[in-house]
Amino acid sequence: MYHGILPVNKPRGLTSHDVVFKLRKILNTKKIGHTGTLDPEVDGVLPVCIGQATKVSDYVMEMGKTYHAEVTLGLSTTTEDQTGDVLEQVRLQPSDINAKQIDKVLQKFEGWTTQIPPMYSSVKVNGKKLYEYARKGETVARPERKIYIEHIARLSELHFEDGMIRFEIEVTCGKGTYIRTLATDIGKALNVPAHMSRLTRTVSGGLSLEQALSLSEIEMLHEEERLQEKLLPIIYGLKALPIYQVMDEVLKLKIKNGQKFLKNAFDVSFDSQIVMIDGETGRVMAIYERHPSRQEEIKPKKVFN
Repeated sequence: MYHGILPVNKPRGLTSHDVVFKLRKILNTKKIGHTGTLDPEVDGVLPVCIGQATKVSDYVMEMGKTYHAEVTLGLSTTTEDQTGDVLEQVRLQPSDINAKQIDKVLQKFEGWTTQIPPMYSSVKVNGKKLYEYARKGETVARPERKIYIEHIARLSELHFEDGMIRFEIEVTCGKGTYIRTLATDIGKALNVPAHMSRLTRTVSGGLSLEQALSLSEIEMLHEEERLQEKLLPIIYGLKALPIYQVMDEVLKLKIKNGQKFLKNAFDVSFDSQIVMIDGETGRVMAIYERHPSRQEEIKPKKVFN
């Protein structure tokens, strides 16, 4: 049984669920989960958590992502990407928009900003996913969400073709950012319809595209019994949290049993969450957090068997 984090290179044409389904068959295990959905026509890094590592998927998702996207100006779609029906189209001339204008607009999106998620998305409103409303031709009010863009920059020259202008951008952002919505918002800032015409996720959870393995490579490594060496340990997904090394055997047993403790039982400052590690083996035993009602206590958030 594998336990760890595996960077997968998801190809276009498969959903993130498809990748998980195929991995379950290849590795003959059900305990597999991905860390952030990629649309079928998007390729790139998809970190997958296997075995006990499924308990840290939320932490991996919080690490941020980098995308390489193509933005097309002059045409907007129902899905905000190249797969949707045309909503609006205008013919642009090369003189209508220049690189300096685009660079100035891109700068405005850096830092904290708000975004309205697309109708074709899995964001829930009144208990239903937005795409369920969209498929029935229904529209609902979509709440604005705060997003954080650490970096955004144009990567290519502007290409003019068939009355449209295309260019590539790189975006490093936090969880919950829709790049296709960002593309349409860039268009709105330039007063033209726009959509995202291609997207690749180049980094996710600190894992790059160069590190990611294809499904065929994973299958080969599994058959050769060499896949374990490619798995990142569970602690990788928790590297943003403080660590406490436990040496006392009695204390280890209590942690494994999910026992609560007084905060002052540990010689470490306790702010929110802390990872308990076996000081001898380096194995993650548990994540502890402050007790919601007893300020002097800490309780287990997750225990690893």
